[in-house]
Amino acid sequence: MFDGWRTRARAIDAWRLRPVFVVFMGLILVEMLSSCSISSERSELAAEIPPKYGAGQGQSAPPSLDWWRSFRSRELTNLIEEAQVANFDIAAAIGRILQADAQAKITGAPLLPAVDFVGFAERFKNAGAGSPERNLFHAALNASYEIDFWGKNRAASRAAEETAVASRFNKEVVVLSTVAAVGNAYFQVLSAQDRLRIARENFNAANRILNLIKQRFDAGTASQLDVAQQESLVAQVRANIPIFDQAVRQNIAILAVLIGKPPVEIVIKGGNIYRLAIPRVTPGLPSELLFQRPDIRSAEANLASADASVEQARAAFFPSISLTGQAGYESNVLKLLFTPQNAFYNIALNVTQPLLDGFRLEGQLELAQGRQFELVKVYCQTILSAFGDVEIALIAIADSLERERLQQIVVNSSREAFRLSEERLREGTIDLVTVLQTQQTLFTAEDNYSLARLARLQAVLSLFQALGGGWMPPGVAAGTNVMQ
Repeated sequence: MFDGWRTRARAIDAWRLRPVFVVFMGLILVEMLSSCSISSERSELAAEIPPKYGAGQGQSAPPSLDWWRSFRSRELTNLIEEAQVANFDIAAAIGRILQADAQAKITGAPLLPAVDFVGFAERFKNAGAGSPERNLFHAALNASYEIDFWGKNRAASRAAEETAVASRFNKEVVVLSTVAAVGNAYFQVLSAQDRLRIARENFNAANRILNLIKQRFDAGTASQLDVAQQESLVAQVRANIPIFDQAVRQNIAILAVLIGKPPVEIVIKGGNIYRLAIPRVTPGLPSELLFQRPDIRSAEANLASADASVEQARAAFFPSISLTGQAGYESNVLKLLFTPQNAFYNIALNVTQPLLDGFRLEGQLELAQGRQFELVKVYCQTILSAFGDVEIALIAIADSLERERLQQIVVNSSREAFRLSEERLREGTIDLVTVLQTQQTLFTAEDNYSLARLARLQAVLSLFQALGGGWMPPGVAAGTNVMQ
């Protein structure tokens, strides 16, 4: 009787507490709904696309896939193609693609059922004297599947897939940077070889003038000061030769690293920087840059991944519904294991609803939204930086062309002045100060002319890189240009 009264009292207390429980659950649901009502809309993309470039014509002619061939150098083409195959930075980028693909598979696994086989054989004896030993054989399949009713797993899988796509674009960024680095190092080699050749020619010319001055000194028409001044100039020109030789060898070492070889195993013939063709590059329309630049496409894929992550974090607030099942055979006798009477199975439906988690889910959603906001700004900044890169390269091309043209005039005038001064010196009709001035002017003009040609080639190379370098042919989807 006492037990019955206590049971009845518990039921009355539970009934009285029911309104409190309902209110408590209502508050939890309100909190959940308010958390889920956080706006899923990301900030608008604020990158403004100009109608044209300020320093170039808006002609639609993106770079070809093998744009480096337009410099008309077989050696440069071979180096770039070798770097695309053997460069270790590119190989590491391919490794990151493989990792991203594997992670996408791992993340997408919950979209499919999981099935495991469990089998064991056991021999045991119960406690107690005289109890017999027994065997137990078990063979079963365990299956589980989470019903993705709210799209949480699909969103997670999509986020991982977009990250894998971004890794492909990142690889193309590495390839483009490597190709540009090879081109720049090769240009530096040619420029240093030209400057070295100019320095040696100037050294020979200065020696020629020195011999003439010594002849005049022996004849009594020149002073010891004149000889010393010319000897100083000869020594100054000779001191520049090791600097240019160092630049040649160091840039060859840089090229060796870029093509994945030790510096001692590479031979660069080089030649004359003026023999390289200077291709004409048209920038196209600024809107085309959104598809041509792999870094922009990478930022776009990362942003799409962040969008999916926000969707995943939002879906985590809702119940998780999963199915589990087990079916198999269990028997004490091995030969009777797979008989119908020893078969068993069980099926279960599980529903899990987060109630109190210390605002963990809300924090995860806010974290995903913060990452999304960041990548929106990164995407806009990448686009603006791309426009700036093209504009800077176009300005450099125009100004370097004018600089080279003007410097060519300086070289021609200086060479003619030096030729005349050397003739007058042989005739004895010119003062040595004028000869020294014309020498130094010619040496400086020829060296600056070589630097002007290098700057022009580098500007063209920068424009190719700023335009995306023709890394993807028109009409090819992003996901198909992976590891070629």
